[in-house]
Amino acid sequence: MFESLSDRLNSTFDRLRGKGKLTEADITSAMRDIRMALLEADVNFKVVKDFVAKTKERCMTAEVMESLTPAQNVVKIVLDELTELLGSTESKLVFSSRIPNVIMLVGLQGSGKTTAAVKLAYLLKKQGRSPLLAACDVYRPAAADQLATLGGEIGVPVFRGDGAHPVQIAQDAIREAVATMRDVVIVDTAGRLQIDEQMMQEAVDIKRAVKPDQVLMVVDAMTGQDIVNVVSTFAERTDFDGVIISKLDGDARGGGALSVRAVTGKPIKFVSMGEKPDSLETFHPDRMAKRILGMGDVIGIIEKAQEAADAETLASAERMLRDGFTMNDMLEQMKAVKKMGGMKGILGMLPGGQKMLNQMGGNLDESIFARNEAMIMSMTKEERNRPSIINGQRRARIARGSGTTPADVNQLMKQWGEMNKMMGRVRSMANQAAAGKKGKKGKKGKKLRMPGIPGMGNLGGMGGANPFAGMGAPGAGGGSEMDMLREMERQLRNK
Repeated sequence: MFESLSDRLNSTFDRLRGKGKLTEADITSAMRDIRMALLEADVNFKVVKDFVAKTKERCMTAEVMESLTPAQNVVKIVLDELTELLGSTESKLVFSSRIPNVIMLVGLQGSGKTTAAVKLAYLLKKQGRSPLLAACDVYRPAAADQLATLGGEIGVPVFRGDGAHPVQIAQDAIREAVATMRDVVIVDTAGRLQIDEQMMQEAVDIKRAVKPDQVLMVVDAMTGQDIVNVVSTFAERTDFDGVIISKLDGDARGGGALSVRAVTGKPIKFVSMGEKPDSLETFHPDRMAKRILGMGDVIGIIEKAQEAADAETLASAERMLRDGFTMNDMLEQMKAVKKMGGMKGILGMLPGGQKMLNQMGGNLDESIFARNEAMIMSMTKEERNRPSIINGQRRARIARGSGTTPADVNQLMKQWGEMNKMMGRVRSMANQAAAGKKGKKGKKGKKLRMPGIPGMGNLGGMGGANPFAGMGAPGAGGGSEMDMLREMERQLRNK
C-alpha cells in the first residue's frame, strides 16, 4: 500500500545523499518533496503541515547542517517524526481482572469489522484465551451467518441470541460466556455505509449496557481523506480505545491510515495484512516507519520464523548439525518460507527489498518452489537422505519424473551443496566452541557466507545463488545504502 510513498521519499533521500554538504535551499526543497509525497498518498493536509514543519525545524539545526553526514541525519529525523506520527510505541490490548473481558468493535459497514472480529478471536485463542463472538449486526443480510461460518473455521463459538435486538444479544452473550467459561467476548456491531444517528446511538447503547474493557474502531485503510471525519465522529461518540486498520495489503494510497493517530490521538493497535485468520498483526509504529522508508523489518522476519518453528523443527535443526543437510531438509525449508508469507513477503520486509521487488516488476516467480518440490519428490528415499549419490543417470531420471530438465536438477543440487557446506562450517564452529577453543584456531577473518534460499537461485539481477545479494544481507558484501542504515541504527541505539 505504501509503495508509492516509499519510492517518493527514497528518491528524495537519494538526491540529498548525492550532496556533500546541505544548504538551507536543499532542506527546503527536500521538505517540499516530502510534503507532496504525503499529500499524494492521501495523508490529511493538516497532519502533513504539522509533520513537515516539525521535520524542517529539526533539519535546519546546526547539528544537521554542519554534520559530516547531513543526509543520514535528515533520514533519521524523518524516521523519528514518522514513528511519532504513527504512535511512537506499541499499544497492546489492556485486559481487566473481570471475567469475561469484553471487546467491542465499531466502524462503518464494509470496513472489515466481522473479519477483524474473527481474526482477533484467532489471535487471542493462540495466546491461550477462550473467546466468544457475539453477532450484534442484525441489519446486514447474512452478517450473523458469515460470523458463524468464520468462527467455525477457527473453532470459536458464535452467540446469535434472538437475532433482532443488538443490545440484548450483547448482554446475553456475556451471560453465555460466564456459563460456558469463556474469558473474552468480542462484540461485532452493525455499521452503515456512512455515519448516521441510528448507528451511533446503537453503538452508544451497547457500550453503556455491556461496559466493554476495550472499544476498538475498525478502519478501512483504503477510505482516504474521509477517514478523518469518520474517526473523529466515532471518537466523540464512543470514545474508542484504539484502532484496527484493515486491508493494509490493498493497493490504495493508504495515507488515511497515517492520519488516524494524529487526528484522534488514539493508538493503532492492530493491522490486517490479508484475508486469512492469522493475518492480524500487532502494530509496531517504528517497524512500519522503517518499512515506509525502505529500511525493512528484520525483527518482523525473525518473529515470523519463531512462529513457524516448533519442537519438531528444532529437533530437525540439531540433526542437520549432526548428520548433514538432506533433500528432505531442503523441502522443509521451502515449506517454512511459504508459511512465513513466501519470498515476496520476506523480501518486502528486508532493507531495500521493496525497492528490489519494484525493479523486478513487483513479482517473484515462486513457481520454482513447486518445481523444486516436484524434483525432490521424484527422488528415491535413499537419494533424499544421501543426495551425494545422485549421478548423471539419476539426475536424468529425476528430471523425467518431475517434468523438468537436467539443468534444473543441477541447479537444485548446487543449492543443496551450498547449504550442506554451510552446515559443515556451523558444525565445525559448534565443535570448536564445545571444546573450549571459541573459534581461535579457525581462519582469522573468515566469514560465513549465506547460501541462497532453495529455489531462489535463478532470480534475475539478484546476485547469483544468494537472493539477498546487493541488499546488505549476510554474504551480500554490503553497500553504501546499507552502510548508511547501519550507521543510523547505531545512532538510534546511542540516542
